[in-house]
Amino acid sequence: MATVELNEESLEKTVVDNDIVIIDFWAPWCGPCKSFGPIYEEVSEKHPDIVFAKVNTEDQQGIAAHFQIRSIPTLMIFREQIVLFSEAGMLPAAGLEQVIQQVKELDMEKVKADIAAAAEAEKDA
Repeated sequence: MATVELNEESLEKTVVDNDIVIIDFWAPWCGPCKSFGPIYEEVSEKHPDIVFAKVNTEDQQGIAAHFQIRSIPTLMIFREQIVLFSEAGMLPAAGLEQVIQQVKELDMEKVKADIAAAAEAEKDA
């Protein structure tokens, strides 16, 4: 599956309607973004079960501000609407594949339980 461009209208629906969504925050003037683009496209072809999306931070400044994107490229991975990974900088193809594998192998019931426990502890503090 090729990458899809996200905007404020499509972002929420994309994250809600898909199990795993990977977003590449980029800008046309960014050299590392241009280098990472082909790697991102290549890896996306190997994972038709995942939505690979791109957000142009120049055109979608509201989204970039919402997610507090300070450096680009930044990669953010959602699974079941939970941000599991958010990191600035380029990844080589092997590194991106490794992160994807880790995201797929996560026990999401445990992740949700951990989030609930942390929220409860914060409420009690």
